Amino acid sequence: MNEVFELIKSYTGIPVPLQIKIYKTLLTGLIFWILSRISIGLLHKWVDDLKKQYKWRKIIKRTSFIIFVILVADLWLIKFSSLATFFGLVSAGLAIALKDPITNLAGWLFIIWRKPFELSDRIEIEGFKGDVIDMRLFQFTLIEIGNWVDGDQSTGRVIHVPNSVVFNNKLANYTTGFQYIWDEMGVLVTFESNWRKAKKIIEEITLKHTEENVSHAKQEIQQAAKKYLIFYQELSPKIYTSIEDSGVMLTARYLVKSKKRRFLNESIWEDILDEFNKNEDIDFAYPSIRYYDNRSEGKKPLRAD
Repeated sequence: MNEVFELIKSYTGIPVPLQIKIYKTLLTGLIFWILSRISIGLLHKWVDDLKKQYKWRKIIKRTSFIIFVILVADLWLIKFSSLATFFGLVSAGLAIALKDPITNLAGWLFIIWRKPFELSDRIEIEGFKGDVIDMRLFQFTLIEIGNWVDGDQSTGRVIHVPNSVVFNNKLANYTTGFQYIWDEMGVLVTFESNWRKAKKIIEEITLKHTEENVSHAKQEIQQAAKKYLIFYQELSPKIYTSIEDSGVMLTARYLVKSKKRRFLNESIWEDILDEFNKNEDIDFAYPSIRYYDNRSEGKKPLRAD
């Protein structure tokens, strides 16, 4: 082996001790890479759950990298009395030269420790909404929802967000602690419609589609209340009545899982359309211009000024 090092030195001028360090570094890196690939292969073979696969894959990669860095540092930094001295000097330099990456790394530690969100959570931060699909040392990744797509469904765009945003931006989590949200849908019927009957129909349909949600939500609130000050006195759907320019607005308010919002909305609307179609005294309202003629409607004419 020494003959090989001497030969390389004769061609490149690289001292033998430096060649040995490079050789050991590359060999160490190769060994850790092979061990990491084998571990990940066994993980995919033994664990079927994709979420667990992702978490353990991250643990394996990060652990391998940390051990590799420690071993290589011990190999190259013989002039330092201890690794503590080395890391102290490196930290001071990085704090000045790499402010943003260090802040992102601090953000990652905050996310891992405080858990403002986890993998697969639906969040909104800095104007972006989406489901968390990846979490790394310097950034996390969202699959975007909303924007030009209605019903909080995916746009297909992948958004990479630096971890530092968790320190200076408001974060809304749709799923952690309490995975249900309140949703509303308005049904506008004409003034001439039997709005009380329409309200009863909407109430029955909404209750039918959300009864299971209410039961689960009560259980989740009991769990969430141990960590957050969350309490609701009434979780059942409620129908509110108001007046609009074109008719009577009946607004249904109900609980729904954040990722099922559009599907539930569609189911409720289809049942409402079917039921209203069976009742001739209920009509949907829409913006229109109406001409009033008291004589033709059998009413007394208005008194002239």
